[in-house]
Amino acid sequence: MLLGLWLPVVGLAEWLIQDTNTTSIVTLVALYGEFILLVRWWATSLYQQPTPFRSYGLVNTRRNGLNLLWGLGLGLSSLMLMFWVQGVLGWVEWQFSPLLARMILEGSLTGLGFGFAEELLFRGWLLDELQRDYSSGKARWINAIVFAALHAPRSIAQLPALVILGVALIWAKEATQGRLGLSIGLHGGLVWGYYIVNVGQLIRYADQVPQWVTGLEGNPLAGVAGLLAVGTIALGMKRAAIRQTDLKKQI
Repeated sequence: MLLGLWLPVVGLAEWLIQDTNTTSIVTLVALYGEFILLVRWWATSLYQQPTPFRSYGLVNTRRNGLNLLWGLGLGLSSLMLMFWVQGVLGWVEWQFSPLLARMILEGSLTGLGFGFAEELLFRGWLLDELQRDYSSGKARWINAIVFAALHAPRSIAQLPALVILGVALIWAKEATQGRLGLSIGLHGGLVWGYYIVNVGQLIRYADQVPQWVTGLEGNPLAGVAGLLAVGTIALGMKRAAIRQTDLKKQI
């Protein structure tokens, strides 16, 4: 249904818009806009859920807002720390960019947009659907594998890090009593940081170590450094989720 509604928009956008980047943005916004409309209809008609987004963890509360800010800071600082360590080791060289302020602003908006849309899709709707038919453990790993497979069509080397990131984002939701704020913020913070570094061209790889260490074709998720970074985040989120589970048992 979503594909049927989206394809005419893609065709119209490619016909009317000449810039490929603008076309991609327009079609992506249309895709997620149609998804939000369809998923509301899906939940209300199939499951009789009057407030599906709330059940997915998208709640308008102060605590969820704080989770969002905390996640943004954690995601951004984690990625910057990874590149800083590589700079200290001599693996990358930092460069000045006159567009830094613009990259920071654009990156924040891009990160929040992707974080909101993808977390509502993967850790919201899809996870809810999987948990209706599978145990929480199976649902968690199926969700993470689907998330990784849809994000790594061009580079299989990204798959392990993306699977770990997908699981980490689920643990982030579990650690905050099912709220999506932390997951959105963490996802958005990572996208934000990568946008600043990559689009702003803040670093240059010094070729001191093989690409499989720093990331194939400049993609940190396709290397050992990125794998260690998301693995550390995942361990932290898992600990937080376990603590939340223990608190529930005590109550």
